[in-house]
Amino acid sequence: MYRYSNGQISLADFKQPVGMNLKESNRWVKKAQTIPWPEIEKRYAALFTNRKGNVAKPLRLALGACIIQAEYGYSDEETALQIQEDPYLQYFCGHPGYDDEKLPFAPSLMVYFRKRLTPEVLGEINEMIVRDAKERQAREAKSKDDDDDSDGQPGTGGNSGTMIVDATCAPSNIRYPQDVSLLNEARENAETLLDVLHDPADGKKPRTYRKRARKDYLKYTRCRKHTAKMTRKAIGKQLAYLRRDLDAIDGKLSLGKNLPPRQAERLGTIRAVYEQQKYMYDNRTHSVPDRIVSVSQPFVRPIVRGKAGKPVEFGAKLDISVVDGWTRLECCSFDAYNEAGNLREMAERFRAREGHYPSRILADKICRNRENLSYCKAHGIRLSGPAPGRPKKGETRDQAQDYRDECERVEVERRFSLTKRKCGMGLVTAKLRETAAHVIAMSVLVLNLRKIQRALLRMLAYLLEILAQNKNWALVQWILVNTMSTSSQKGTDNVEMAPLLTTLQKRKISPSTKIG
Repeated sequence: MYRYSNGQISLADFKQPVGMNLKESNRWVKKAQTIPWPEIEKRYAALFTNRKGNVAKPLRLALGACIIQAEYGYSDEETALQIQEDPYLQYFCGHPGYDDEKLPFAPSLMVYFRKRLTPEVLGEINEMIVRDAKERQAREAKSKDDDDDSDGQPGTGGNSGTMIVDATCAPSNIRYPQDVSLLNEARENAETLLDVLHDPADGKKPRTYRKRARKDYLKYTRCRKHTAKMTRKAIGKQLAYLRRDLDAIDGKLSLGKNLPPRQAERLGTIRAVYEQQKYMYDNRTHSVPDRIVSVSQPFVRPIVRGKAGKPVEFGAKLDISVVDGWTRLECCSFDAYNEAGNLREMAERFRAREGHYPSRILADKICRNRENLSYCKAHGIRLSGPAPGRPKKGETRDQAQDYRDECERVEVERRFSLTKRKCGMGLVTAKLRETAAHVIAMSVLVLNLRKIQRALLRMLAYLLEILAQNKNWALVQWILVNTMSTSSQKGTDNVEMAPLLTTLQKRKISPSTKIG
């Protein structure tokens, strides 16, 4: 059951202890003011169809906690503790006042927050935030009588705008998969399942040779160099031990014994690992369809990217698009796929949002196939880069245009870097498929929130520029003191403060400036 909150409270209504004075210029206060909480809450409330049971935590607390976790990279326990200790984070999460006596929620609830806020829901929330921010920018631009900020490259049929697309991999936190270590892990899990199924009343436990198997595994791992012959011999031994364990488990199951759902799922994963490793061992190959590389996370697949230093990555593959600086998660899958097949879907989603097709699409070379080129030509879209195949006789390319396209396409690489360094996509530690997908979608949402924050700081710098021109030094100093005190707080990105600091340096203004 879900109960609607009282809505956005002002900082003046936030109950503060005597002596505490929260500032409007704090980034978490400003970030809370840029999120359309009521509109998002309506979408979140629709997830609770049952009107019975305990009242769920408010949307602002659930989404706010996930944003804080993605921003700082905290664990579930640390996220709850930080919210308990920081009044600004409590305001951001919708608390009526500062309370450090108890935790805002049990850390285990973070798992349910991630399950409720699926990638689809987070995608809708991201669109709400982007739409609200664009409307706010349009109002500000209208008040300043600015011209329309377009890319200046309209296409045929009324097309306008630029869409930059690319794919990357969000690595999962798993041990580097080796056949011997993977079989050893599967064997240890099978022995644990056999212990669960065994009843002392049934008599003597089936022999598993677990000590001998462990000894053989350690003998292999402790060798400084592993030859192909040694590796194949070790794999063969672990396959034999695992086969013996699976036969013993099947014997217990034939007697009417049952495993809990989670352990039964784990048994299915172990069987799949055995079948794949047995196939590769018998056929002397190192590849198999839908290869499992982790027993605890069987949904993770090897993603061949061909990058320097990382030819193969293990995690989720995703496509993102960047339009006017706003980032959207277009596709996310733990199975390897060809991103060229998603170009048309991304263009159609662009048309559904904007009412028209983009004038150009900046994409990687892999997207420049004949199908995508014909699609773009039919809809008046210019796809960057040369056409596939050998150039026609007498055909000339606009090298200056190609260079500009490649320079602008760097923006999507910058987004990948920010999401992996600052927003939690660098190493996904979630253990479940749905929670891992949540982490990826949340990182994109947090990236857009950071963009909104930088836009607010640019507006502040613009305001200071006007005040400095009018020589209103007292107001300039007051804004400067409050802003600089906020920038010293933990986690404030220096990049976000760069436009403001640049303006202040030009005007030679500092908090120590004497007025009068």
